[in-house]
Amino acid sequence: MASYPELHMDRHRLSELRSRAYHQVIAERLRRDPSILDRARARVESWILLSPTPPFYALQWQEVLSRDAEAVAAFLADGGELGCELRQSSPFAGVLSADERWQIWRQVAAREAGRS
Repeated sequence: MASYPELHMDRHRLSELRSRAYHQVIAERLRRDPSILDRARARVESWILLSPTPPFYALQWQEVLSRDAEAVAAFLADGGELGCELRQSSPFAGVLSADERWQIWRQVAAREAGRS
């Protein structure tokens, strides 16, 4: 049976690290392609319109996405508590391909396994 070092790590921490790594790549793309921001704004607006009481994360994302692309990119790459919380419900789904997400997933797991 194969051994998967990431299974011995704190899964919550690993999930947060992966999410932050995904969003750091998205931030780099956003700096080159601000149209990504338009798609994220449209997604958040749909979250708000479809809910009689918009959820906290949707309202917070709406505020973050009201900024310019550089400010949003800086927020995505930030390790702060609000960024960590909002990344759990990201309006940037679809920016990274499945292959890119898998590559990031493996890189983060390998980096963390090396720290154990």
